[in-house]
Amino acid sequence: MGAIFDAIQTKLTDAFAPIRLEVEDDSARHAGHAGARPGGESHFNVTIEAAAFAGQGKVARQRMVYRALSEELAGPVHALSVKALAPGEA
Repeated sequence: MGAIFDAIQTKLTDAFAPIRLEVEDDSARHAGHAGARPGGESHFNVTIEAAAFAGQGKVARQRMVYRALSEELAGPVHALSVKALAPGEA
């Protein structure tokens, strides 16, 4: 994958030590839309399962992920869909 994809995986792994991490570059589906970049890596879907999310509400979990990816969200990433789960949640 690309550099932004790799950065997202690395930063989320370092920040949360997830037991499950799925990162999907969904940029091709948004080609021609606002924020889409010619090389892709502008729209991502993330599913992350980590103990750090236990006891946190949905918004707090998303904020935790956004904080970890603040550089990417301030620049090349136009859209990020986050599904953050505590261990055992579906």
